[in-house]
Amino acid sequence: MRPYELTVAEAAEAVRTRRLSPVELVDSALERIARVEPHLNAFTTVTADRARDAARRAETEIARGTHRGPLHAMPVGLKDLIDVAGLATTASSRVRAGHRAQSDSTVTARLASAGAALVGKTHTHEFAYGLTTPQTANAWHPDRVAGGSSGGSAVAVAAGAAAFALGTDTGGSIRVPAALNGVVGLKPTYGLVPRHGVTSLSWSLDHVGPLTRTVEDAGLVLAALAGHDPRDPASVAAPTAEHRPGPDTDLRGLRVGVPGNYYFDRVDPEVEAAVRRAIGRLEELGARLVDVEIPMTRYIRATHWGLMVPEASAYHERTLRTVPDLYGADVRVLLAAGERITAGDHLRAQRARTLMGRAWREMMEAVDLIAAPTVPLTAVESGRTDVTWADGSVESVADAYVRLSAPANLTGVPALTVPVGLDSAGLPIGMQLMARPFDEATVLRAGHAYERTGTARGLTPERASWRAP
Repeated sequence: MRPYELTVAEAAEAVRTRRLSPVELVDSALERIARVEPHLNAFTTVTADRARDAARRAETEIARGTHRGPLHAMPVGLKDLIDVAGLATTASSRVRAGHRAQSDSTVTARLASAGAALVGKTHTHEFAYGLTTPQTANAWHPDRVAGGSSGGSAVAVAAGAAAFALGTDTGGSIRVPAALNGVVGLKPTYGLVPRHGVTSLSWSLDHVGPLTRTVEDAGLVLAALAGHDPRDPASVAAPTAEHRPGPDTDLRGLRVGVPGNYYFDRVDPEVEAAVRRAIGRLEELGARLVDVEIPMTRYIRATHWGLMVPEASAYHERTLRTVPDLYGADVRVLLAAGERITAGDHLRAQRARTLMGRAWREMMEAVDLIAAPTVPLTAVESGRTDVTWADGSVESVADAYVRLSAPANLTGVPALTVPVGLDSAGLPIGMQLMARPFDEATVLRAGHAYERTGTARGLTPERASWRAP
């Protein structure tokens, strides 16, 4: 197995025991980037010199007996909304031409303290305002969408160009591309991971979290990121928790809620079948399945848009006035539309979110987590705008991808997506696990137990329709 193919946990142990050189690990990732980037376009910039400096520094430290932990020397990609001092934060937009970050974001600083090696900044849908990341190709099929808005991060991890990456999630932007590219994506509880130094889409819905190859890796990365930062008004001092799931696959005593409404409505039959099989596997591991009814579903879309759209427009108010032509047409239209939403509509959306959160907490009293599809269909062809369902209804691709992920943003609950197989076209399918606020341990435990059954391991885009030379 080549170094870039190792999980974070595997590579960390090899580095710690000096069976693998940090320089060898980082060089392997950079060589992989050189091979796959012409096909995938996952990165806005590759920071090879910076990564090699970090690797050499790690090698010296470890030789002297200083090991910083499991992220020491691990190649990481950062979504290009995340500030790194001295580097551009482009947000994949012409609006940010010539920009340079003056200081590190909180998450960048925490990864640097953990010894991670930055290999590059990854593409996002412009200012995170979309669900496809159109400039980046899917890691499994270059003619399919990568998902968004953290598409570059998901593709980099899936293709072996980074051991892990960070993304942001406002309505599914970590989980959607993770599911479409066959990797793990974790949206933590709102406020658990600070957002200081991260370009905002919607301050009341934004989250930062990891994209990784395994659930175990997601726990390792989360442990380095979580913790209070007073510079983020939403940041909380959450109870200390062990984020790395243990080796046990016994799920006895775990109550898994299976939605009887909403999450399996208008879902591709292959996606539904794969997710229901995966839920069945959780039951085989000892979990007890409980039927649940998702509350207030008729208000989800209106509430999500009633919060996100005006908050995004407020953030971009000045540049939308001064340089509107520098925005892509799709984003410019959304920003202009947000200025037409009234204060009353925004306040009603806030109230609906409060009521929804209360209803979800009541629902979650009967179960420990909810299991459902992450997205209702796999990666569509690039440029496709609509989906026609079996009942004849037509839905935009963006609305379809956000539909099943937005509730976790509105309620702030932790949500994990894990790969559960491939459809008949050979494209990945994801299952979403959601728990009570700050109970990341439960979603990680269940996801890791499922993962260890072997049903999701071994999925690799090397079997896909393209091959790196």
